[in-house]
Amino acid sequence: MPVAPSIPRLHSPPFLCCPLKFSTFTAAFVSSKSARNQRSPPSYPCIRAVDLDQNTVVAISVGLVSVAVGIGIPVFYETQIDNAAKRENTQPCFPCNGSGAQRCRFCMGIGSVAVELGGDEKEVSRCINCDGVGSLTCTTCQGTGIQPRYLDRREFKDDD
Repeated sequence: MPVAPSIPRLHSPPFLCCPLKFSTFTAAFVSSKSARNQRSPPSYPCIRAVDLDQNTVVAISVGLVSVAVGIGIPVFYETQIDNAAKRENTQPCFPCNGSGAQRCRFCMGIGSVAVELGGDEKEVSRCINCDGVGSLTCTTCQGTGIQPRYLDRREFKDDD
């Protein structure tokens, strides 16, 4: 009994598989001498699910979370700015208690500074920090007396 030559198989990448299965009839048909001139039915590759290990899943998850955070944080800040602009702010400024002015720390609100020169001599001069007024404009509220909101205190500059 003559042995039929085996059909050469194409090797595909590991993620591809060949769905064609030879049955007894097909094997007998292919091995017959009359079938040597005929082509075998084409086999179509089917893609298997890619095997994912734990590191790949973690890397993909971190990437997706990073993209979500990168988009979510600016959107959150923009909506908060818009919502804050709609509400009226009536909270009094904490450092100046709503007055808009703070006591000068140089002269303690007196407007003049006494300097001891020695030998019981004192020189009294006008305060150079507040120019003798005794108070300065509040740096937190810029003299309005209203506590600025958190995002109102920030100055966003576009470098373009």
